[in-house]
Parts: sequence; structure tokens; C-alpha cells
Amino acid sequence: MKPEPDTFFFYGNTIIPECIPICGLLIIFVIDLTSRKKNTTLLYFITLTSFLVTIIVLFFQWKAEPSIIFSGSFRTDNFDRIFQILIVLSSIICIPLSIEYIERTEMAIPEFLIFVLTGTVGGMFLCGANDLVTIFVSLECLSLCSYLLCGYTKKDIRSNEAAIKYLLIGGLSSSILTYGFSWLYGLSGGETNMQKIANNFLNSQIYNSQGLFIALICIIIGLSFKLSLVPFHQWTPDIYEGSPTPVVAFLSVISKIAGIAIATQIFNILFVSLTNEWKFILEILAISSMILGNLVAITQTSMKRMLAYSSISQIGYIIIGLITGDLNGYTSMIIYIFFYIFMNLGTFACIILFGLRTGTDNIRDFEGLYIKDPLLSLSLTLCLLSLGGIPPLTGFFGKLYSFWSGWQAGFFLLVMVALITSIISIYYYLKIIKLMIYSKKKQLNPYIEAYIVSPSSFIEKNSIEFSMFFCAIGSIFLGFLINPISYSVQDTLNLNFFFNN
Repeated sequence: MKPEPDTFFFYGNTIIPECIPICGLLIIFVIDLTSRKKNTTLLYFITLTSFLVTIIVLFFQWKAEPSIIFSGSFRTDNFDRIFQILIVLSSIICIPLSIEYIERTEMAIPEFLIFVLTGTVGGMFLCGANDLVTIFVSLECLSLCSYLLCGYTKKDIRSNEAAIKYLLIGGLSSSILTYGFSWLYGLSGGETNMQKIANNFLNSQIYNSQGLFIALICIIIGLSFKLSLVPFHQWTPDIYEGSPTPVVAFLSVISKIAGIAIATQIFNILFVSLTNEWKFILEILAISSMILGNLVAITQTSMKRMLAYSSISQIGYIIIGLITGDLNGYTSMIIYIFFYIFMNLGTFACIILFGLRTGTDNIRDFEGLYIKDPLLSLSLTLCLLSLGGIPPLTGFFGKLYSFWSGWQAGFFLLVMVALITSIISIYYYLKIIKLMIYSKKKQLNPYIEAYIVSPSSFIEKNSIEFSMFFCAIGSIFLGFLINPISYSVQDTLNLNFFFNN
């Protein structure tokens, strides 16, 4: 993969997917400044159109030749495009999740959409970053939008607390990550381009130095904070509980997708000589995340905190493919992330809808929900069972492929722990399902008694139901398409991008 001529026309064609959401947020910004009466439908339409056009352009670029642009600071190849598509797809699903919630809580709509668009752009640039400076700037673009979104309900004390915690811990993790980058910069003789750093390490034969190992540890710690890997997960439950639920849904997938994308590239380009070391460290972190995440999730009384610990365990399952490090491993990782988007966002859609109708997210308050709202109960049941990996739902096929790739690569302990903890997760998912369907008490709790399913406009007020049904359908049927999906990913995934100069 060779750098292309530095021409504006070439750049423009290459980064069109990133430019489209930027244009969308600028249009929303101008409308917000110039219009006194906000047309919320128009703002949502602009946002969704920006994302849809972005995905279409990314698919048109699917077979495009890999290239390095902007003096080596940005790279485009099939691997980047796959993760960018996953990020934009997540954003598309998250917008309908947010509409009714924003209207009920009277949050400022233009600012919310601008932050979501900006965070999406930051995640997309992070997937294609090929330079340490570009990585840091893209990561902070995503992180800053995350902090602002967490504290978006300014009158809510819990939201303010979540934003401050997220800001402090995010700043700490960024500092550690930057310290690791500084070691790479110094050891490579002042280079920031990842390919040039790797070449300098090879030429100077310092690829086994202690300084490189220090850089590896710092980068792993920094990225582990972003991905909520144990023991760097402490912030996650508090952020999930205190932040607005649509924001939590957005961050729960976007940060994982972007973080996994850049982690894969950093480890496979800069730390080829320390492959055994970083795989061993990640294996320990994955095992710790799967065990602690699932065990602590059992004790939770809040749905959002339960999903926080569930997401900690899920990132452990996701990075099995990264640890495996071969074609099957990366394919299984991408497919599991794709499936996870539907399972996770479908669960959040159900929680948002229940919260808007009852004002609570406590697990015990879901008791007897099936009596009042069978559709919501059924959708939540399917998404939870899919997260648990119950056959023949989508999550089962995703976990099966991931476990199989890890077993084939010889990571027997990792796969056995993943299998056992996955069985444990089924327990607390089934506990919630049993609570919804079967009530021990003859009298319903006050929240369910006052629960009302009101008929409303499908486009505006039923947007959450639309996302819920869409994700529930994905949680049921996508697993049956795993063969064509895996063949497509394997055919288009260019693994050589890790080693091209």
C-alpha cells in the first residue's frame, strides 16, 4: 500500500464519508443559530440523512484500493471501512432511540445531534488514523463529545456527577496513553507515523528494548480504560447509571468499536516484536473482564448497572478475536461486534421505553410487565437471550464463531473461561425474563399498575418501538446469515494493511 499523490481532489474523494456528517452538523448548527422556532423533524431528518448517505458512500468505496493520505497521517482500507460502517450503523439506530426521550426531558435537540455527529466523526477518523497525533486528536474528539453528552441533563445531579467522573478518568487514561506515545516517539527518533516508527524499530534493532515494553504497557492501560477492561472498569457502572439512557446506548457501542479498531492496528503495526507479550496481557484482561463482569452483574438491582457489567464481560468476548490474531479471529471479532450492536441497542431501547412510561429502571419494577406490554417484554427477552448466547438466536452464532476461532488458535483457557462465564450470564438474564413474565405477587407493583401503552404516531413518538423491533429482529435472524457475512468479511478484509509501509 503506497501513499497516493497529495492532491486535494484525491483527498476529497477519499474522506467523503467523514465529510458528510461534518456537513450535516454544520447545517444543524446554522439552522440553530438562524431559526427561532426549531423544526425538530427537520433536524432529525438531516442527521439521519447524513448517516445514511455516509453508509452508502462507504459501500461504494468497499472495493477501493487501500491508500495512505495526508502525508501518512490517515489510511483507508477495507478494515477501516468495515469499522466505520459499524460506527455509522450504531449512530443510525441510536437517533430514533433518543427522539422521545429528548422531547420528554426537554433537552436541547440541536446540541445533542451535533455532539452525536461529532462523536461519530471522531470515531470514524480514529478507525483510519495512521499517525500518533491523528490517533490522539480523533480519540479526544470522541471523548470530549462523550463527556458533554454524559452531562447533558444539566439539572440532574447524577448526570453531572457522571460527566465529572468520566472527564477525570478519561483525562487520566488519555495522559497514560500519551505517555506511551511519547516513548514510541523518542525510541523511533522523532517519528509519529506508525509505519515509519515500525520501520525504525526494525532498522535500529530496538524492537525488544525495555522502553518499547513500557510504551506497550502504557498504551494497553490507556486503551483498557476506554474499553472498560478489568481492572480499569471502575468508572463504567457509575457513568451508565448517571448518564441519560440514550447517551449510554450510544457510548456503549461507539467507544467499543472505535477502541477495538485502533487497538488492533496499534498492536499489529507497532508491537509486532512483542506479539506474545501483548496477547498474554490481553488474555489476562479478557479473562478478568468476563469473570468479574458476569459475577458482579448478578448482584445488581438497576438495569443500567447490570448492563454496565454485562458490557464489561462482552468486551472480553469481543477481544478473543483480537488475541487470536488470524483471519478467522478478526472475522469473528467483526461479526460479533456487528451482532452486539443489535443485541445491546435492542436491550437499551426496551429500557428507555420502560423508563419513559414508568420513570424507573430498577430490575424489580419489571415484575409482571408481560401483562401490560407483551411486545416490549418479548423484545427485551429476545435481546437478553441473544446476549446470553442462547441458540438459535444471533448471539449464539457470534459466540460460537468467536470461541471456535480462539480454540483453533490454541487459546484453550481463554475459550473455556468464556464458555463458563457465558453460561453464568444466562442466569441473570433469565432472572429478569422470569420476573417480567411470572409474578409471585397477586397484586402488580405500582409502576406496572400505572403503566399505559398509548397509541401514537409511528414516525415521531414510536421511534423507540421501531428501533426496538428492528434490533429484536436482528437479534433473532442475523445469526442464520453468519456464513455469507463471514465470507464477505473474509473476502474484503485486507490483513496485509498491518504490515504495509
